[in-house]
Amino acid sequence: MIKLIKDADTKRTIARKVLEALRDWFEVDESREKYIAESAEQIFLAAEEDGEYVGFLCLKRTGNATVELAVMGVLKEYHRKGLGRELFEEAKKIAKEEGFSFMQVKTVQMGVYEDYDRTNLFYLSCGFKELEVIKELWGEDNPCQIYIMSL
Repeated sequence: MIKLIKDADTKRTIARKVLEALRDWFEVDESREKYIAESAEQIFLAAEEDGEYVGFLCLKRTGNATVELAVMGVLKEYHRKGLGRELFEEAKKIAKEEGFSFMQVKTVQMGVYEDYDRTNLFYLSCGFKELEVIKELWGEDNPCQIYIMSL
C-alpha cells in the first residue's frame, strides 16, 4: 500500500530506516543525512507491507514547472516486487495534480556501476528519457545522468 506521509518526523524515520539499509547505493554519510533531512519538507510517499514501511520516494520542486524525484529507496528484500513502480506511479499522479509539467531524476551514468545500471533501467522503463550527463557534479568516478519526462 502506498501512503502520502505528512508528518516530518515520520518522514525522517522512514527515510533513515530505508537509506541506512541500502548503503550500497547510499554509502556517503553526508549525502545520506542530507536526503533524510530534506525529506521532511518534500512530497513523501511510503510503501507499507504487513504494517511496516519498506520503501519511500520524495519529490522536490526544482522550478515552476519541474519536480525532481529527489530520492527513492526500497528495502532489498522487497526489490522486484513492483513497489518501486507503485511509488513512482503515485508520485507521477501527484506531480500532475500539483500542476508540474516535467519530472527529472539524477543517478550515476549507465555502465559505471552494475547496481546503478539496474537503477537506470528502472527509470527508463518508467518513461524517463536521457537529458544529459554532468561529470563535474559528483566527480569523474560518478558521472551524473539526468533523466527527464513530460507529465
